[in-house]
Amino acid sequence: MADSDDPVEQDIGASPLLAAERLVLSRLQAGQFDLDALHAISNIYRAAAGVRRRAEREVLADHQLSWGGFTILWVLWVWGEKETADLAAECDLAKGTLTGMLNTLERQGFVQRSRLDTDRRRVSVVLTDAGRATIEQTYPAFNDFEAKMLVGLDADDQRELARLLRVVTNNANSD
Repeated sequence: MADSDDPVEQDIGASPLLAAERLVLSRLQAGQFDLDALHAISNIYRAAAGVRRRAEREVLADHQLSWGGFTILWVLWVWGEKETADLAAECDLAKGTLTGMLNTLERQGFVQRSRLDTDRRRVSVVLTDAGRATIEQTYPAFNDFEAKMLVGLDADDQRELARLLRVVTNNANSD
């Protein structure tokens, strides 16, 4: 632990992130802004962007998958066949974005779309055998990557982090 009264420095020590936070502090007047909220949300964004970038480079590229493509395959693998509206919501994607990603995954032979007999306007998506094989091959490496991103956090820390992020997620998704 660093020899400092600064809780940020105590948590991470000297790092580029700490330098960035200090620069932000130098630009803002103390007391006028909620700097704790600023630091928390900024670090959530940086962590998510960094994890996504590294996952695409270190794990997903070997399987010709983007983050979004992997997410779609994972949701279909876990929950099974989904209508596009439900799939878009579960993957947190705009319907137009989902359509483009499904075009790619369909060309790769990983998913198949079909119109519902009961309502031809609605489309259902299912994993193909190749898609199932791809996610079953990819997920163990992805889960190893997830664990690598949490090095330095014990199991209790990881559960607490997940709990806190659920609170933020619920706040972000409430109206």
